[in-house]
Amino acid sequence: MTNIHNVTEFIFLGLSPNQEVQRVCFLIFLFLYTAIVLGNFLIVLTVTTSRSLGSPMYFFLSCLSFVEICYSSTTAPKLISDLLAERKAMSWWGCMAQLFFLHFFGGTEIFLLTVMAYDRYVAICKPLSYATVMNRQVCAVLVGTAWVGGFVHSFAQILLVFHLPFCGPNVINHYFCDLLPLLKLACFDTFLIDLLIVANGGTLSVVSFGVLLASYMVILLHLRTQSSEGRRKALSTCGSHVTVVILFFGPCIFIYLRPSTTLPIDKVVAVFYTVITPFLNPVIYSLRNAEMKKAMKRLWIRTLRLNEK
Repeated sequence: MTNIHNVTEFIFLGLSPNQEVQRVCFLIFLFLYTAIVLGNFLIVLTVTTSRSLGSPMYFFLSCLSFVEICYSSTTAPKLISDLLAERKAMSWWGCMAQLFFLHFFGGTEIFLLTVMAYDRYVAICKPLSYATVMNRQVCAVLVGTAWVGGFVHSFAQILLVFHLPFCGPNVINHYFCDLLPLLKLACFDTFLIDLLIVANGGTLSVVSFGVLLASYMVILLHLRTQSSEGRRKALSTCGSHVTVVILFFGPCIFIYLRPSTTLPIDKVVAVFYTVITPFLNPVIYSLRNAEMKKAMKRLWIRTLRLNEK
């Protein structure tokens, strides 16, 4: 394979060629991205400043919220600015950087969701040993492992496309640099690379999703032996996790489990895992969690009192 880079930049077609639709989308995505940053930052701030939220579950939630901010920031700002731009372009190096960080934070989120499922399994199925098993050192190691796993996943993905020859054309039918639309522009037979992408990204998503569903099934079976109040509280917590898992993994599996195939609906599906899920994360976790709502209320009261002084 010859490393030819006649292409120095890529042109995005964006979400829609219609100018009116682009203006409407600009307002919608500007609102969504602002809500993503503020909502997830509020969760991070609330967890780090509230003594009542010192359990591992909230520590993992704050880490997830931080990752959501980083993850959405790899695509949303560029998408928003391009909606008002006539020429939607990105340099070759910029495309590689966006691709790397997209899969870095996305992979980290996958591993974090798996860690959160394990935390719920220990808390519900082995409550007596929960404090011992999920101590601070273990939690730190699990989060660090999630970040390392995300890096390894992303590094493997970027290696598959970094040395591909791009001789032209340079128009990507998408709103960001993603693997499958990018491979269609390579002047090289990418069949084997397509299979490796499925093996890395698609299999990771499917296996992780299967493990998560299996863990929550075990939790549901265990809940049959608990009191009605215990079942209600556990189901409320697990329900939030399962909702986020389905919203994130569903679109990812749809996109990355199809080698050599891109569909017109892919851009809409990509919006779900790059924008909608990070937007819904603080809504789902805060509105369905009484402790989180109380802590946010206390934080708001403390802030008002400080402003009065």
